[in-house]
Amino acid sequence: MSVQEYLEKHLLSRKIEEAVNAAVRAKAPDPVLFIAGHMRRAAPAVITRVRARQILDGHGAPAVEVELHTNKAVHRASAAGAGAPEGAAADSAGDSGRRKILARSVADAVRVINDKVSEALVGMDPQQQAQIDQAIMDLDKARHKAELGANAMLAVSIAACKAGAAEKEVPLYKHIADLVGKSATTLPVPAITVINGGKHAGNGLPIQEIMILPVGAKNFEEAMKMGSETYHHLKDIILEKYGAESCNIGDHGGFAPNISSISEGLDLVIAAIERAGYNGRIKLAIDVAATDFCFGKKYDLEFKSTKKSDQNFKTADDMIEIYSRLCSEYPLVSIEQPFDKDDWEHSKKLTTLELCQVAGDDLLMSDPERIKRAVNEYTCNALVLKVNQVGTVTEAIEVVKQAKDAHWGVMVSHRSGDTEDSFVADLAVGAAAGQIKAGAPCRGECLTKYNQLLRIEEELGSEGVYVGENWRTASAS
Repeated sequence: MSVQEYLEKHLLSRKIEEAVNAAVRAKAPDPVLFIAGHMRRAAPAVITRVRARQILDGHGAPAVEVELHTNKAVHRASAAGAGAPEGAAADSAGDSGRRKILARSVADAVRVINDKVSEALVGMDPQQQAQIDQAIMDLDKARHKAELGANAMLAVSIAACKAGAAEKEVPLYKHIADLVGKSATTLPVPAITVINGGKHAGNGLPIQEIMILPVGAKNFEEAMKMGSETYHHLKDIILEKYGAESCNIGDHGGFAPNISSISEGLDLVIAAIERAGYNGRIKLAIDVAATDFCFGKKYDLEFKSTKKSDQNFKTADDMIEIYSRLCSEYPLVSIEQPFDKDDWEHSKKLTTLELCQVAGDDLLMSDPERIKRAVNEYTCNALVLKVNQVGTVTEAIEVVKQAKDAHWGVMVSHRSGDTEDSFVADLAVGAAAGQIKAGAPCRGECLTKYNQLLRIEEELGSEGVYVGENWRTASAS
């Protein structure tokens, strides 16, 4: 084939002429670069292959990373591990055995992605997120994505979402906003972990996290400044009161002082807020993770202690009294998972008291059917969205819409031992969630989310609005 025949076959002469004319109209200072970019955009992007590998998450556990190739670029995404293995084999395997089981499941997911998923997606337009996600879902019809794994599906879906944003030449959060049908101008309030307990720390504190919400900040940058300064003042206070050994950190990067009382933990945080000079501008939140210490129908507040007393074995109604007292004595504005994952009755009782935001985590599992039930029964008033429980970006957007339609709060959340992928930061902005939970201001997998939000705020400039005091209503507006 001659050069002329090749040009005619692919209509290159016309396309080159259009590119040159565009360069002239734009008065491009570097015509060659401009024309090259114009020609590149003239060719539609298509997925050419998908490749996965096993990496390590923030806990050193196996996780899935995906590289989605188009005819123009390569887009990478990763998702936190598939979760704790379940069943008799996992229960008897011990920690090292459970890691081996998880490693096998990740290895299986990698093989499926490299074969079946890649084959299914080749040739698709990365801008068509819903169609891509449907193609992924069609490969795993099992309940809770048991065959492929929700985290593996999510990594592919996120990589496709990044490719779609690149093809549109817009930031990821703006592409997500288009998918949601919202304008992406709001920055969420960060729920910053400062103290860890529960199964995420070796102290006696029964609840999993104490968090601070800098609702009084004028922007996200100041919110992180307030959060970081309070975090470091808390370290000094713990050092003074309990010694250096109590400055160790838990799974989410919060400090793990040797305390067993929720009030004692809240008192430490209040003291740190006051020392930092932010009294009245920072609110408190707790993640109880009550499923971890629910035995039968009672809650063992000493479940980690070798010396137990009957005084801390509480009924659900006792727990409601404890939460009511905490809300009256502290600026506590959000309680996450206050009861067992199947205790709908008492979660409803607490929610109807309207003391604070009651956020459903294990209760909802980001599952549309459980969210529907919770909305109908008024069992909670906020969603903790963990995207790797859902499986795809499209499904995550749908549950966000479901929560917003109910006028709930939405807290986009990382996972314990997350990867360094910062997708949830863009999701929180693009979906106008109002709240993001990404751990403490110290671990790399946590900071990557907060730092991405700082970049987004800088890019948005005057168009970016920090939700601040409107953190609960931002997602419903």
